[in-house]
Amino acid sequence: MALKQRLDQKQVQKLILAPALQQAIKLLPLTNLELVEVIDTELSQNPMLEQAENTDEESPEEEEKTEESGQDKSLGSEEDDGSSGEMEDEDFNHYFQEYFDNEFRPRFSEKKESLPLENFISKSPSLWDHLNWQANLSFFEAEDKKVAQYIIGNITQDGYLISSEEDIASAMNVSVEKVREIRDKIKRFDPVGVGSLSLKEALLTQMEYYEIKDPIAREIVTRYLPMLEKSSYLKLAKKLGVALDAIKSRIDVIKELDPAPGQKYAHEKTNYVVPDILVRKENSEYEIILNDEGLPHLRINNYYKSLLSKASKENPEAYRYMKDKMKKAFWFLRSLDQRNQTIYKVAKYIVEKQKDFIEKGIEWIKPLTLIDLAQEIGVHESTVGRVVANKYMMTPRGVFPLNYFFHKSLSGDFGEEVSSLRVKERIKKLVEKEDKEKPLSDIEIGKILSEKNFNIARRTVAKYRKQLRIPPSHIRKRKYWVEED
Repeated sequence: MALKQRLDQKQVQKLILAPALQQAIKLLPLTNLELVEVIDTELSQNPMLEQAENTDEESPEEEEKTEESGQDKSLGSEEDDGSSGEMEDEDFNHYFQEYFDNEFRPRFSEKKESLPLENFISKSPSLWDHLNWQANLSFFEAEDKKVAQYIIGNITQDGYLISSEEDIASAMNVSVEKVREIRDKIKRFDPVGVGSLSLKEALLTQMEYYEIKDPIAREIVTRYLPMLEKSSYLKLAKKLGVALDAIKSRIDVIKELDPAPGQKYAHEKTNYVVPDILVRKENSEYEIILNDEGLPHLRINNYYKSLLSKASKENPEAYRYMKDKMKKAFWFLRSLDQRNQTIYKVAKYIVEKQKDFIEKGIEWIKPLTLIDLAQEIGVHESTVGRVVANKYMMTPRGVFPLNYFFHKSLSGDFGEEVSSLRVKERIKKLVEKEDKEKPLSDIEIGKILSEKNFNIARRTVAKYRKQLRIPPSHIRKRKYWVEED
């Protein structure tokens, strides 16, 4: 069969997103800090946009009109991609007239004085800085310093060495004995045990350094760490041939040791949450405010707007350029406005749905899914997913991420929907109030919940218990025995 080329026409359906819709989708998941960067980039690239200074805030009447006209200002359909021919000159100004004098005004803004320099503290030394400082005081040969720095560079934040002595010796072209000698010195640096290859080695190093010579404690660390992790104290006592009280005293000694020596110098990064939505109670109603603090006020540049209106066809290239930039500025302002409207709709529905939770607490939280909210406000589920991503809401009950309010529902005995968060809270309270000598098993917790109209299976109880980081009943019982005896 001979091969030949030919041209065929084929009709297919494709989803083509308009440029304006693509831009709006990209703006939805952005936080305020990320949005500021996007706005700054747009300001630097589009001369038709400018940052307004000393603009007046919108009156409540104007805000209501903006919210009521949300559907009128919705994004253009996919068919309107901005590429359908050139607009007539006399229609161009009329097309953009609605947005010429409108500005993107934040609803919440406050000028804050910058903090004095005296309020800032210097950065604390990291684990690696601290170890290198001690290495410079301990090793005087250039080769020893290089090996020590290489070893320190392969130590994790918990204080453990992730490379073997053989790999380090091969990389530094030295003997394994040299690496072991230097590592033994590093293990006695502050914090003691840093640079160990395993938990057992770190604990034994600390016992040697602090001169803990108890043979039973050393044997537990050397041979029976797995039993200690599982709280198998009775088996441990039989293996060692000692009484349970003797095991408890040795466990108290081992508890004084540090299983993660590097964490002493670990400085966790503090993540400051800036709420994107503010919920305040006015009289008996809740007011929803979009926190646009720090966002610049945008408007169309009057100078370039006048140049465009005066432009003639004598310079068609400049006219087309300015016309294109004006269109992009229009779509950007429109996308920002649409982003705010969508976030407001999502926040408003969440507050209305979870009003009892805000007023009374976790016992009154209601189940909610992305699909339910999307159907209520008339958008796609993916749009709601983008809105709730990385955004926080400040309520009278506290600050919560938006995705906190979305969770599955469970059916009660009388057909009502029960939030999974509510079930978890009940499990947590049952464990806190249980008899420590006879802790509740997953089956017993399930029976108690079923009596209170929470009909869930044992495996569901086990899953929620693990998510709450609550150990099984036999582990809780052993730990209680050690703490009490």
